[in-house]
Amino acid sequence: MALNRRKFLEKSAVTGAGVALAGAVGAPAAQAAEVGKGREKRYSLTVMGTTDLHGHVFNWDYFKDAEYKDSAGNAQGLSRISTLVNQVRAEKGRCNTLLLDAGDTIQGTPLTYYYAKVDPITAKGGPVHPMAAAMNAIGYDAVALGNHEFNYGIETLRKFEEQCDFPLLGANALDAKTLKPAFPPYFIKTFRVKGAPPVKVAVLGLTNPGIAIWDKAYVQGKLTFPGLEEQAAKWVPKLRSMGADVVVVSAHSGSSGTSSYGDQLPYVENSAALVAQQVPGIDAILVGHAHVEIPELKVTNARTGKTVVLSEPLAYAERLSLFDIELVFAKGRWSVESVASKVLNSNSVADDPKITKLLKADHDVVVKYVNQVVGTATETLTTVEARYKDAPIIDLITKVQEDVVRAALAGTEYASLPVIAQASPFSRTSEIPAGEVTIRDLSSLYVYDNTLVAKLLTGAQVRAYLEYSAEYFVRTAAGTAVDVEKLTNANNRPDYNYDYVSGLSYDIDIAQAAGSRIKNLTWNGAALDDAQKFVFAVNNYRANGGGAFPHVASATELWSESTEIRTRIAEWVTAKGVLDPKDFASVDWKLTRDGTPVF
Repeated sequence: MALNRRKFLEKSAVTGAGVALAGAVGAPAAQAAEVGKGREKRYSLTVMGTTDLHGHVFNWDYFKDAEYKDSAGNAQGLSRISTLVNQVRAEKGRCNTLLLDAGDTIQGTPLTYYYAKVDPITAKGGPVHPMAAAMNAIGYDAVALGNHEFNYGIETLRKFEEQCDFPLLGANALDAKTLKPAFPPYFIKTFRVKGAPPVKVAVLGLTNPGIAIWDKAYVQGKLTFPGLEEQAAKWVPKLRSMGADVVVVSAHSGSSGTSSYGDQLPYVENSAALVAQQVPGIDAILVGHAHVEIPELKVTNARTGKTVVLSEPLAYAERLSLFDIELVFAKGRWSVESVASKVLNSNSVADDPKITKLLKADHDVVVKYVNQVVGTATETLTTVEARYKDAPIIDLITKVQEDVVRAALAGTEYASLPVIAQASPFSRTSEIPAGEVTIRDLSSLYVYDNTLVAKLLTGAQVRAYLEYSAEYFVRTAAGTAVDVEKLTNANNRPDYNYDYVSGLSYDIDIAQAAGSRIKNLTWNGAALDDAQKFVFAVNNYRANGGGAFPHVASATELWSESTEIRTRIAEWVTAKGVLDPKDFASVDWKLTRDGTPVF
């Protein structure tokens, strides 16, 4: 039977947090295999896992208004995952399986935006979140919190939690005042085995410390997020002392050991492998957050020498991880003999008609919403070259941000300061076609639910900001051939951590070493004065330290709002009626090599 969340949780006075120390769920009896002379008893357990679903229920691209397709032939959606899960349960016996997720569930598509903002689940008599409905129907046992769970605020997250028939786990999501868990740290399921004692499986949920930076506006003073390693070291021995025969960690944290936020936090962002290496007593880790596919990664625990198996399924419900765990009963207890993992591909199966029927009405409402026409474009705008050429389509974002911030600061002491803005080339495939412009066209340009912040920066700080941003380009000597596919993403920096800055003029000399690339930096036709003060219109992710850009996180905040930048873009286009580059496009920067333009 499913865990009853309403009976299971106590509410914290500060955050309305559900705190649970254990949940036991009985499963139908399974036959234990008896082999060998000693009639040794064995048991096979299969743990299935998804992660970074990001609101993908069907194999549908809301931005293209068509079935999702990519060059690798991937398919997406929980309806496909449901089919894979049904197949595994049929093969292994549902009583011998566990279904988990490693977080980032309720943000990422127009579907999730719609039920957070347009027809919010928090409204009186509001709808059931489609992700809760789908995951309840599929029969998830437990889900770890992802950082994007906090993007719409704690109230939305708590309502989603209330609608789920499974616990949302976060052993390192603590109440900021009491430092007690604000969500259930773990979940325990007991598997009945005929002819042998039951097998007790504990699932420890860990989330990402970066939440403290990325969603500071929602969590500061309410929740705190210590490191995964230290919290795992605290909880795993407790789970073992409670009789757990198997310990599985569901961690919304990649395996690379790196952090995108530099030294802003004393905790590692992608620490799943470090948890395996440092904390004894873990058998397997379902990895999330990094959006990479890891069928199987074996990590040796430094203290015990034992192998811990990690697996990360591809995001957006494109893969399902499978951990096959073999146990043996000897000397009065169960012990894990082996763990092996692999991934199953969603493109190998069809949608589960049960899930399709359940979610079709929600899906259709969102399709209608995103296809609303809000204006007309005089020409096609695209992001295809935006990461290495100043593209008008990105100038649209910075123009909207400048206008919103200027209006917000009108009549204040900062009204006379120049406003500059940042924006990133999030997508390489976004296009606003000539002719009718819809909400989905604009949403594809700005795929994140970021909001707008105004910060106060000096010219010197802006220069440092640009130098850091320019590290995105691979150093390329003058005279050598330029391959645009190899020109960007130096040191694996993602596109969303490269920024345009509007209102200035500058060259990026990619023949120079990182830190010495910004040339001919001017404002208002003259060389930039390091003492000049600017109002910097910046998204909340960057304003809170996302990407570890210098100065911006610590800069004085002049203004902020909760309306998404994506919504501001739609409002701007709606008000204009016509989307014409002459109203927003400008050539602010170009790539050079030893002063000569690259393009």
